[in-house]
Amino acid sequence: MSLNAWAHELYKVLGLFIALIVVNCAILGRAESFSSKSNVMDAALDGLMMGLGFTLSLVVIGEVREVLGSGTLFANAHLLLGPSFAFLETTIVPDYKGFLLMVLPPGGFIVVGMLLAVKRVLDQRKAARSTEVPAS
Repeated sequence: MSLNAWAHELYKVLGLFIALIVVNCAILGRAESFSSKSNVMDAALDGLMMGLGFTLSLVVIGEVREVLGSGTLFANAHLLLGPSFAFLETTIVPDYKGFLLMVLPPGGFIVVGMLLAVKRVLDQRKAARSTEVPAS
């Protein structure tokens, strides 16, 4: 925000990249914090699992947004991966006109919010089951 206020021209050029840098710093800061207190194998395993976790979360968010936004999965995959990957393109909901909000940036925040709400409900159910006294 300071960059936007005092160096607006620079902010216009770097605006998108600033958010990406902040996210990368948060991820690397967390990795450094864990690895500084652990041995090499634990740190390597943590890095691998964190990478897989971030990848899985981004894939799930992307899948939900694409299905809700356009009713497809892997639409136009042939443009990115070449014609041999056209078989990936799948229509999940035929004759679906789409929900534009889901393919726009706010749709990502909405999907993340919905996924966090689902996780919270599942965690609460798990906690309620673990506190129940079993019948003897």
